[in-house]
Amino acid sequence: MNKNNYALIMAGGVGSRFWPVSRTEFPKQFIDFFGVGKTLIQSTYDRFLDICPAENIFIVTNEQYVTLIKEQLPAISDNQILAEPIMRNTAPCIAYGSMKIAELNPDAIIVVAPSDHTIANQPAFKTAIEQSLTAAAATDSLITLGIKPSRPDTGYGYIQYTENTLASDEQIHKVKLFTEKPNIELARTFIQSGDFLWNAGIFIWSARSINNAFKKHLPDMHEIFQLGAQTYNTDMEKPFISNAYLQCTNISIDFGIMEKAENVYVLPADFGWSDLGTWSSIYDMADKDYVGNAVIPSDQVMMFDSSNCMVNMPKEKLVILQGLHDFIVVESNDILLICPRTEEERVKQIVADVKGKFGAKFI
Repeated sequence: MNKNNYALIMAGGVGSRFWPVSRTEFPKQFIDFFGVGKTLIQSTYDRFLDICPAENIFIVTNEQYVTLIKEQLPAISDNQILAEPIMRNTAPCIAYGSMKIAELNPDAIIVVAPSDHTIANQPAFKTAIEQSLTAAAATDSLITLGIKPSRPDTGYGYIQYTENTLASDEQIHKVKLFTEKPNIELARTFIQSGDFLWNAGIFIWSARSINNAFKKHLPDMHEIFQLGAQTYNTDMEKPFISNAYLQCTNISIDFGIMEKAENVYVLPADFGWSDLGTWSSIYDMADKDYVGNAVIPSDQVMMFDSSNCMVNMPKEKLVILQGLHDFIVVESNDILLICPRTEEERVKQIVADVKGKFGAKFI
């Protein structure tokens, strides 16, 4: 295993679309949605043990989740947990992680990945990551993984690529543009064109390449984190970061760097990826009965004349559903949500309304 391979796992999100199961104090990356005995972050961590040494896996998260990280990933050392004092989107956390890792190993090649995605085909994932790591080590390129789309989905951003490829790897294409989530008509056009991929939010680059990109495209942010170079991996790191984050703008890595840089490439891949962004994505991946009901866990849920429902209930509760079709039924933390599957996009607004009426008690 290459000692220069590193992973930076982003685990700071709240996952409000999975409310009430995902709460601010216990967000979705720490939940076992499928009843498999591993939470999403545990599965992500295990996935990278096949790719880089355990001591080279770093977790960046909000400081309020540090205890949860230690509980769920007991093999992780304190120095491998990057605690953000406030949420500032993906660019600051990647700048922080990349510079911290570069201080440990200037020759580091880094994979940046979310903690809350699922991968059905681990061997294919490992092959794609290792192929990208090899290319990133040999070139000054910023590589992202693009998922070959199976349908015109409006829930994902898209990446358009050209026929130009890396000289060292003809499967890795030059990126033409990134585009935000499209409407259904535009999504169909993307699929028909054949040169668009889903944006998986997984990045591979050398520490040098990404730090140079920050210096060029986000110079203020680069300077903020570069000032603390001597504090990384020391007792002075935490107080420095507490001050540094207060100075950072809230900006994503896509908007801040990937959409601006000239050396951005994409590897088209297919490894059973899902970003688990909605209850529908859980429904799509879950086992279903003969009438399309996905029930997790299923021990004490009885369905009568009901079909195509997504049901997630506490194990100890007996639940009987009669005459319900195409609904989401979820209970957790003494909160019950019943919502048509076609209207689940309203969950974020529901959460906002609940917060407005009851405060943060139920959020």
